[in-house]
This record gives sequence, structure tokens and C-alpha cells, in this order.
Amino acid sequence: MTDYDIVLRGGRVIDPDSGLDAVSDVAVSQGRVVAIGAMPAPARLDLDVTGHVVTAGFVDVHSHVMDIAGLRLRALDGVTSAFELEAGVTPVEPAYRQAAAEGRPINYGFAASWALARMEAVGGVTLAAGLGTFMANIATPAWQRPATPQQISQILDRLSADLAGGALGLGMLLGYAPGASPAEYLRVAELAAAAGVPTFTHARDLVEVVPTTLMDGAEEIARAAAETGAHMHYCHLNSTSLRHIDRVLDVVGRAQAAGLRVTTEAYPYGSGMTGIGAAFLAPERLPERGLTPADLTYAPTGERVGTEERLRTLRAVDPGGLVIIRHLDEDDPADRTVLLRSLVFPDAIVASDAMPLTWSGGVPDPMTWPLPGTAFTHPRTAGTFSRALRLLGSGDGPLGLTETLRRCSLLPARLLETRAPAMRRKGRLQPGSDADVVVFDPTTVSDQATYAQSTRTSAGIRHVLVNGELVVRDGAIVTAALPGQPVRAAAH
Repeated sequence: MTDYDIVLRGGRVIDPDSGLDAVSDVAVSQGRVVAIGAMPAPARLDLDVTGHVVTAGFVDVHSHVMDIAGLRLRALDGVTSAFELEAGVTPVEPAYRQAAAEGRPINYGFAASWALARMEAVGGVTLAAGLGTFMANIATPAWQRPATPQQISQILDRLSADLAGGALGLGMLLGYAPGASPAEYLRVAELAAAAGVPTFTHARDLVEVVPTTLMDGAEEIARAAAETGAHMHYCHLNSTSLRHIDRVLDVVGRAQAAGLRVTTEAYPYGSGMTGIGAAFLAPERLPERGLTPADLTYAPTGERVGTEERLRTLRAVDPGGLVIIRHLDEDDPADRTVLLRSLVFPDAIVASDAMPLTWSGGVPDPMTWPLPGTAFTHPRTAGTFSRALRLLGSGDGPLGLTETLRRCSLLPARLLETRAPAMRRKGRLQPGSDADVVVFDPTTVSDQATYAQSTRTSAGIRHVLVNGELVVRDGAIVTAALPGQPVRAAAH
């Protein structure tokens, strides 16, 4: 009889925590990695992974994808845990309850949503946990205006209740509510510091972009860390900094050198995506970012928006409709250099900002697989981590394979482990760690999703285990597998 459920045999085992990099076997039992070394006895399932890399599954701290179909797409990119932290959800308890009832192929978790709490307190919106409520009200001016002291107290009360319900931190979509005061932001940071939780911020406009902004977005994050002691996580540094990245990185670097808890993330794409009704996509504001309506593609139809009149129409009739925003040309060497600066910054985390699947026809059964051709999203949903391996970790990549893996798994796990001790067993591949494992071919791993074919799955991802169960086997989804577990804050 064997003691092992699964043995992955003969792969190149890389543990980004201990630095292990050797050809070895990996034994898995009861959801954990139990041994690494030569395993002479057969397991219940032996998998020959010779010539492949075996490493900790990727941890995505910025994912707006929380349904079964979308998370399967994530698993095919090597992701074993995906967290909704920047937007967050409010109230948080129903979101955890719904995910547990439905099952998920990978691990999941949520921050509390400042934006939704603000929509409720300032804009009078009736809440329902999830991104849909935010997108439906994204263009409503009422929630974006300055808050009264009483309304700020209501926001903080709602966020405190969510923290008590297990939220992993506080999500701050500050860039979508330009009227929110810097004082309000500090109040939320004070709450985070007192609770010992990180904040996840979509920064306010940079002063180079909007000279009249209430405060420079980068300086605001650093100031909050300095004045409150909170851990401030700077979301998608690439898309909010763009060609001002060197100045922003200088702000972050100085904050870190001073001992402040400021961390960063980036995704390896030059185009963004959000609801077309976002405040910063108003026709009169596009020039701030060097954009014209022609730089926007309305994703539901693939239409290049083209004119201010058409943009105003789409913002009125479908404010939450997803739009691709062309910022940098990924094929232009100069633009690619700008993009890479946010990714190679010391200890920058790879995170996708994965967007929900949207359907041009009716929504299919959630268990339907393969995905129908009517689904669309941003290619970062399907390809961020394989693309990072290709751009950063290949033979001529600026980081190398081991460091790229560290930024895809260990660093994001460490970001959350103080709030959620379960994360201390993730992002690592060593005895005792959770058996969240990805096996990939380093010679073929690559993203395949494009802006035109956004749900094409990555190449080279051979096997993915979540809590010791195969969710991807031989490059295909195991449709019966829903082993994902909630990650939430430890009870105090």
C-alpha cells in the first residue's frame, strides 16, 4: 500500500521560498505536499513530469473573476488562488457563502469594498455583494461627490462589519470617485492600521495627468502609509502610472526605503479595461491621458468607439459595459520598456486585474465547458501569468525564471499571510505546504489570448492541483473538480 495520493515524478522542482531548484519527485496526500525527493513506492496516481517545472501554484491578488467558468480559465494559466481585493465586495459574508455553496475550482477570497460602502452611504445605492452593483452604478455622480462626516462614519461602520466577517483587507477604488477627499482616504487607512489589514488602492489621478487633482495619487498612498502605519498596496502600477512610471516608482522607492509598508503589483499588458462609464473616460477627460475615443474598443461588440458622440451614447445606455483602453503599444520596443519598468521594480507582484467573462448572447450554464465562443474578456484574464513567464522569466527575460515565479506565488502569499494565516501554506512548494501546484513546460509556456480572441487558454500548462486535487490534467480542465477553498481572516 502507498501513503501517497499523487506523485509528480522527475520534474524540475522550484520552491520560491527555500530556493530549492532540483530534479525530484513531489508526493501529495490529503491536500498537502508531504515529501520531496526520490519516491520509490508507487502512488495511487503517478504522473511523469520529466522536462517540466513543478512549482507553487500562482496566487493572484487582483482578480475580478469569481465564477466557475472564469476561474477555470484562470486555472489554465496556472492560478490556484484568486482574490477580489481592489474592488472588494460588500457585504462580504454573502459572497463567501455563495461561493461555498456553488463550489469553485480554485481558492478564493474577498476584501471589503470601500466603493460599494460609499455607494450605499453617499449615493443611496442598495447593495448586493459583487462587482455587478459597482458596474451598474459606476457612472452615477451621486456616489462620487464629497462625503459628509456622518457619511464617512457610515462607510467606516460598514467596512468594520465586513472585517469582522472575515474580509482580507480593504479595497479602495479611489480613482473612480475623484471627489472623495484625502481626509476620507486617511480615515480608511487608519481603520486598516487599527485592524492590522492591508488596503488595496486604485490610485487617484497623478498630478501630471490632472493638475487640479485633490492630491497626487502616488504621494497619497505614501502619505497614508506614513501617517497611519497601514500596509498600503498600490494596485496595477502599470495602468495608473503609464509614462509617468519613473516618478511614481521614485515615490514608492523612497517610501519603502523609509520603512513604510508600501507594496506594488503590475500586469504585463499595455491596454486596460473597465466600465465605459468610469469618470476618467468622460469625453472631455480623455486628453488628460493622451487618449481619443478611437483608443477605446467597446468589448461587447468589438466596436472602435470613434467619436465623442458615440462615447457619450455608450456611457449613457451601458455605463458598466466593458471597454478596452489602448494606452501602450505592446509591439513598440519603447512602449514595452515603459511597461516592463513596473514589472521589474524590486518585489513587484505579478497580478492580473482579471475581468469577468461577459457574454454576447445568453449566459450559459455555469458548468458549461469548453467556453462558448460568445464569451469575451480582457486577455489578461486568460494569460497574465504565462505571459509573465514568457516576458520576464524566459532565457533572455530581465528577471529569470526563479524570480518570476517568486513574484507570481510567494510574494502575493506573503502579502496576505498576516491577515489570513492559511496563506503561509501557499506560494511555497515544500513538505507541509498546501498542494496548490502548477506543472508547466518551460520551453512552450506562453499566453495565447489576444484582444480579438480573449479567452484562448495559455500554452504549456500541463497539470494544476488545488488542495491536492487535479483541476487541470494534461492541459485540460477536469470538469468535476471543484476543490477551491475560501481564504478568510482568522477569527480574533
